[in-house]
Amino acid sequence: MVRAIALRLLSRRAEPAAGIGDPAAWARSLGVSRHAVDLLGACDVVDLHVESFVWTRVYGYDLTRRHDRPPLGGRWLGQVDAPRLRAAGVNGVVMSVATNPTRPHRWQARALRSNLSWLRHELGRAGAAVVGDVRGYDAARARGQLAAFLAVQGAAALAPDDLADPALGDLSRVTLVHLTRSRHGSASAPAGGQGGLTRAGQRMVEALREHRVVLDLAHAAPRTFDDALDVHGPGPLLVSHTGVAAVRPSWRNLDDDRVRAVAARGGAIGVIFHGGFLTRPGWRSRASDVVRHLAHLRRVGGEGTPAVGSDYDGLIVPPRDLRTVVALPRLVQAMLDAGFPEASIQAVLGANALRVLRAVRG
Repeated sequence: MVRAIALRLLSRRAEPAAGIGDPAAWARSLGVSRHAVDLLGACDVVDLHVESFVWTRVYGYDLTRRHDRPPLGGRWLGQVDAPRLRAAGVNGVVMSVATNPTRPHRWQARALRSNLSWLRHELGRAGAAVVGDVRGYDAARARGQLAAFLAVQGAAALAPDDLADPALGDLSRVTLVHLTRSRHGSASAPAGGQGGLTRAGQRMVEALREHRVVLDLAHAAPRTFDDALDVHGPGPLLVSHTGVAAVRPSWRNLDDDRVRAVAARGGAIGVIFHGGFLTRPGWRSRASDVVRHLAHLRRVGGEGTPAVGSDYDGLIVPPRDLRTVVALPRLVQAMLDAGFPEASIQAVLGANALRVLRAVRG
């Protein structure tokens, strides 16, 4: 019964809203300048972290259909699907599969392969191209397809030798830990522990580098984060979805020392769209709050550091004016209003993310 009700809620549809195909109407519907819409359309747009597949697994959420009336007004779920990603001018998206660290490794490994296969199938039905590197992204964009990179949220489902498996050859990014402590190290969540990288975690970081899979330190506790940087050594990596502690103190957000450490390696940091990590508790966040975090990353880490890692459909409450992906021109407008040069906006929207993926994956 609960599943049936959820499916009805998640299947509510409306007439398609304006998007990249009608830029003037799109600008009017969002209350932004035509310049903001045109600038978005001229950029590579890549979101470093989207979790929508979790709802496919749990409730049968159809990523191939357009959901213009998301339940709860876009809070928690219903923020993304493949048609709206394309309508919003998104060219590339990193689709994440979350793992369950409470299960035995063998069970997790089987579940991960099954879920990745399922996700590939759903993306194919949606007309998206699953790509493993930036060459694949470029080819997909030239064909007018959405390019989907695959990621794992929580390396607990993997052993270092798994990365040599051709079935995982298109895996582009792995988040070392998720919300709980695992055999690899501690998570930044309140119950995630405060330990450092374990010996298993060290082997995993080394294997990721060997197999040219991007290391993602989102969710890592400070000691685990620092230890992983030391083991990883030079070369770019990601923090795919986070905020910055100098703007909004939180267990989830990065301090300036770690921002500089990522920047010094040529890495990029995606700013999450969850209001609780953007501004004070109880405040209703806006796109301008996302821009405050992006601006701080520019100041501390330089132009090559800030990126977009929305965490759409990852149980977040987005800013009130960014409830779904179709509202992305409002983020561009907020950056223009904050004085971001167009080259900086281009870097934030996708160029920084693609630079890291190209450096590691090719």
